[in-house]
Amino acid sequence: ADLIQLVKDQKCDLGLAFDGDADRLGLITNTGRIIWPDRQLMLLAQDILQRKPGAVIVYDVKCSSLLGSVIEDAGGQALMCPTGHSIVKKVMRENGAQLAGEMSGHIFIKDNWSGFDDALYSAARLMEILSNSPLDVDQQFAVLPDSVNTPELKIRVEEAEKFSLMAQIINTWRFDNGENILIDGLRYETERAWGLIRASNTSPYLVTRFEGQTLADMEYVQQLFRTKLLEMAPHLTLPF
Repeated sequence: ADLIQLVKDQKCDLGLAFDGDADRLGLITNTGRIIWPDRQLMLLAQDILQRKPGAVIVYDVKCSSLLGSVIEDAGGQALMCPTGHSIVKKVMRENGAQLAGEMSGHIFIKDNWSGFDDALYSAARLMEILSNSPLDVDQQFAVLPDSVNTPELKIRVEEAEKFSLMAQIINTWRFDNGENILIDGLRYETERAWGLIRASNTSPYLVTRFEGQTLADMEYVQQLFRTKLLEMAPHLTLPF
């Protein structure tokens, strides 16, 4: 919020936010819009694929389905993987990927770099791309496909029940008229929306995220998840 206000007050071209050890990146446009990491990856992927057509681009299960479409439209190979810093690096290395990233803000660039998550370097690469266009930052990201989506929504659970609940979900939940992806929790995708539920690696939460072409599309999938969750564990307090 402080960065957004500063960008607006000082009429900056963009704002950059780093976490404490500078391996995660946040980006604010000149109008104060937050650009989430999966949309940062769209711009980076398009740039890298101009020079390295056919390259593999890795992203975690929390990222937008539009990211995969952008990668493929630009001539790349989109590869979804489980969430987790070490997992993403492993999948990236095994597949010779030129770029990888997580919704949490970790971005791993192999193209002309060493393939680790240095947010200062990622910021420099983004600034290079953004500065080569006559459009302002907001306009450049407006050209990329977007959706109606939520941030990560966390459901508080007891640490002792987190993995048993997740195992029950993986073993018993299946939705029709779409794809049930089980590489990390359960991600249900239709042509117009998707929803994810997975166990946090580091804290006592089940983590969810939702996306749709329209608000109604997204809310439809949210309702499916809400019904299943409350049938299975009515004591849970849901943030959606």
